Amino acid sequence: MDLRVLLVCSDQDSAGVLTRILPEMGIEPERTTSTSDGLQRLEQDHFDAVILDYHADENSQEFLSKLRNSGKNRAALLIAIVDGELSARPLFGLGANFVLYRPLSPERTRLSLRAARGLMRRERRRTPRIPINANVSFDYPGAEDQPATLIDLSDGGTAMQSTRRVPPACKMYFQFALPGQQQLVRLSGEVAWQDSSGRTGIRFVDVPQASRRLMHGWLLQNSFRQSKSQPVPRPPVPDQADASPKRESQNVTLPVNAGNRRGERRLACRLGAEVYRLGSNVPNRCTLSDVSEGGCYVEMPSPLTGQTGIEIVVRTKDMKVKIRGQIQAVHPGFGMGVRFNFRDDAEKEEVLRLLAILAAGPTLDELPR
Repeated sequence: MDLRVLLVCSDQDSAGVLTRILPEMGIEPERTTSTSDGLQRLEQDHFDAVILDYHADENSQEFLSKLRNSGKNRAALLIAIVDGELSARPLFGLGANFVLYRPLSPERTRLSLRAARGLMRRERRRTPRIPINANVSFDYPGAEDQPATLIDLSDGGTAMQSTRRVPPACKMYFQFALPGQQQLVRLSGEVAWQDSSGRTGIRFVDVPQASRRLMHGWLLQNSFRQSKSQPVPRPPVPDQADASPKRESQNVTLPVNAGNRRGERRLACRLGAEVYRLGSNVPNRCTLSDVSEGGCYVEMPSPLTGQTGIEIVVRTKDMKVKIRGQIQAVHPGFGMGVRFNFRDDAEKEEVLRLLAILAAGPTLDELPR
């Protein structure tokens, strides 16, 4: 399990549902029944998400405040468990990404956690990768003691250079010593990507605590090196002024630090939508071909012209999202790049929930129009 969740919950029924469902999804829960113990764990270790049994009291408020100021976990996904009669809107303003209503239904909890897991994995891919040059030995079914070289490392994965192409779907077992350390790191992982030059991206799966401590210590000591790694050339993100769908298919030359491609924040999609000029009620049918927290690319044969304000409306079977934005680039016959202009935190939360749904599965159902 490469995702870890801190579960702060004194309700036995809710905790029982969550501790049963989370491992099904490859998420390791660590439970505590008090916010004070939870705060101690936040200071000690990193978690991909925090699930809080929220009550409108001083303890919950203190926990949320310290969570967002935590050195290790300020960016962790926050899921709140609340009573059915409590309004969720103030919680989104306090930083919650998802809300689960008590009593927890296994079906709806699975749906919410599936979306949250997609967002957790996407956030995990943003973990800074530190350049490294270290020998590694790996095994997989049919091959033992295969040599390779690690070229970057994060707490969730690594990129390595190998002369042997690895089967795309297999579990691998690694052992290596980090520069300056004598003890061996031993863990297992799976292939996340490969390229034609022999580079392979590995997502860690099972990491013993001793190995995790060794990696965390080395990453902390070498965190200053991340700014020296070269970024990977890639097509511009949609909220940049020169965004273009044509450049998506261009071949790019990857530097040695190829693992940094995981910093890509866009989610590719084919999402039907309507776009309006601000002040107009005339809809223009379009397709969103990728979305990020900051913007999107709108595909339409006759894109709107000028640096004008627009509103994009997306409808799914579960939600309706209205997003205001500014046209940044126009490509006649193809579409336009749009930067989002959020009026308040609630609008940003809507986009984050949409991204979570996109990340959770390959398709997104729309309402009939």
